[in-house]
Amino acid sequence: MTGGRLTRRAWSSRGGALAALLALGCAALAGGWMQSQQRSFRWDVHDMKRPQPPVVQTGAACTMTPPSDAIVLFGGGDTSKWVKAGSASPIEWKAEGGVLTIVPRSGDIATRDSFGDCQFHIEWMVPTNLKCDGQKGCNSGIFFMSRYELQILNSSGNVTYVDGMAGSMYGQHPPLVNACRPQGEWNVYDIVFRGPRFDAAAGIVRTASMTVLLNGVLVQENAEVLGETAHMRRASYTPHAESAPIKLQDHGDALQFRNIWVRPLGAPAVAE
Repeated sequence: MTGGRLTRRAWSSRGGALAALLALGCAALAGGWMQSQQRSFRWDVHDMKRPQPPVVQTGAACTMTPPSDAIVLFGGGDTSKWVKAGSASPIEWKAEGGVLTIVPRSGDIATRDSFGDCQFHIEWMVPTNLKCDGQKGCNSGIFFMSRYELQILNSSGNVTYVDGMAGSMYGQHPPLVNACRPQGEWNVYDIVFRGPRFDAAAGIVRTASMTVLLNGVLVQENAEVLGETAHMRRASYTPHAESAPIKLQDHGDALQFRNIWVRPLGAPAVAE
């Protein structure tokens, strides 16, 4: 250093050191994620021996009016914001009396538009005429970016593996508590979803996450998404765009939905 300023050689040296430090940091981040994917787990995927979460009694259901900046995906009748998943065809689910009902085996539906980081609200009900038996009879799900599932299931008196019950990130994280209402009553999900980020070399920079309230009760707190939803195996990531349609699942059961809206989110706040 000369006269309080860096010489060209010093700048070059410092720049090289900074580049090396950044490269080391990126390698450490990638290495840390790889280690997280290779780490051992206490429980197998869908392990029936995994303890059930405690049951929490919730208050009365109430319908939330969408905020002024929300995109209303279903407000009671119009289904034009949805298409049959994987196509541009109109959906075959039934919209009647302010409620959207799955027509079993008509196929999943997906938003016409794509979304990444978002706040998502949906109300869902398992009608009393459906017979629930574990994963059968009363099953659906929300797939953010068409890949990452938050489970919808009757978990009031219906026992299944805990990473597949209502409030679970399917095959990954059980809910903190069981806050599911009985069949015939409306359940409410409020979700903050953050999608993953990949670099130019298709390496992961940020894993996805979900914070979820079920009937006003916290059931997932900034929980890390381990990868794309899978059945009977560990999840893993495949690089993709920063936005994609949100999908609702037709699992063969006539579940019902109402009051669906979404708010796209900007980057997480940082101190300034």
